[in-house]
Amino acid sequence: MEPLSLQVLVVVTWSFLGFQWLFHRGSPWVSQHLSKGFLRLSPTQRTEWNSRAVSTVHALVVGLFCLYIYIFDEPIQKDPVWGDATLVKLNVAITSGYLISDLLLMFTSWESIGEKYFVIHHFAALYAYFYVLSQGILPYFANFRLLSEFSTPFVNQRWFFHMLGYHKLSKPSLVNGVAMAFAFFLVRIAVIPGYYSHMYSVFGTDDFYKLPLGGRSAWVISSVSLDVMNIMWMRRIIRGCLKVLHSAWSRKAGTEMETRKTD
Repeated sequence: MEPLSLQVLVVVTWSFLGFQWLFHRGSPWVSQHLSKGFLRLSPTQRTEWNSRAVSTVHALVVGLFCLYIYIFDEPIQKDPVWGDATLVKLNVAITSGYLISDLLLMFTSWESIGEKYFVIHHFAALYAYFYVLSQGILPYFANFRLLSEFSTPFVNQRWFFHMLGYHKLSKPSLVNGVAMAFAFFLVRIAVIPGYYSHMYSVFGTDDFYKLPLGGRSAWVISSVSLDVMNIMWMRRIIRGCLKVLHSAWSRKAGTEMETRKTD
């Protein structure tokens, strides 16, 4: 394994420190000024609130940068395995700093925000990202995986609405719930066939055999692990979304029936 460059270590470190600051200082200050409901939360709920706020900031920053790279970075489109990974490495370094920060917060506040699936997710991602950061390999595929971050703000907003007392059948909650299910499916599930089709097209080529064995293993193992968890989460989201929509439809039908009786 090749060591990480000084530039990569600097970006990862600053990313880690920045997200730690957002959790401990930035989010509490902004949240208490924007939402009175934040002050009514218990210490445990505030911990998760700040964790999710940081998660949303990370998702927006990295997701938008990822989309820019996906559209305008021609070198990784032409050579998805060995193309110039400068911008991808920068984005992955930011994400790696966030993942390390989030792992630290989970381990130190396990009762509030600890979740074994997120720990597995973070370590699987870091395992694969190490090869991207140290050797600059597979930039297209690393960047493609980060597109999944676009679903994160909707997932977090669902929790925020719940903490602020919004009924699950309220219009904001329903709109966000449908948007969450659609975004999650679009960027994490619908892309699976295309992703693995592109992966399959690389297998057996000269570029593939130039990859170190560890890099190939990290690529395949992390991809499969993350997608298995995405499918599991998608199943839970669909079940929850259908349940809420059915409740909303039943409630609407009941209201209309009561109105007719009154008339």
